[in-house]
Amino acid sequence: MATVQIFNSFKEAVAEGVHNLGSDTLKFMLTNVEPSLSSTVKADLTEITAGNGYTAGGSTVTVTSSSQTGGMYSLVLAAMSFTASGGSFADFRYIVLYNDTAASDQLIGFIDYGASYTLTDGNPFTLNAGTFLTNA
Repeated sequence: MATVQIFNSFKEAVAEGVHNLGSDTLKFMLTNVEPSLSSTVKADLTEITAGNGYTAGGSTVTVTSSSQTGGMYSLVLAAMSFTASGGSFADFRYIVLYNDTAASDQLIGFIDYGASYTLTDGNPFTLNAGTFLTNA
């Protein structure tokens, strides 16, 4: 079962006005190296090699809603897909959400799939992130 982890620096970055999750450009990138919760920016992580349909820096995520009700904040993301084309992607286990608008690409959180995944030529990997953050 996939689990979501939030980077330690995220709440401080929100408090300091680094993120506007409702309007900033958010991206998912792939890695097979376990991210440290103490990492703060994308450059702290090891991304899989670009190619075969995977673009360096990952793919832009559509924010379905960014809202607060009764003191509970939720960030809801639309489903998105990565598709291998012309060969397989490098193995990945972690899908990292980061803010591409923020200086230095500030990290938000990541999904751990529990085991490495190989995406072979012609096949899609669909991510249904849904509610990524609640009460952040």
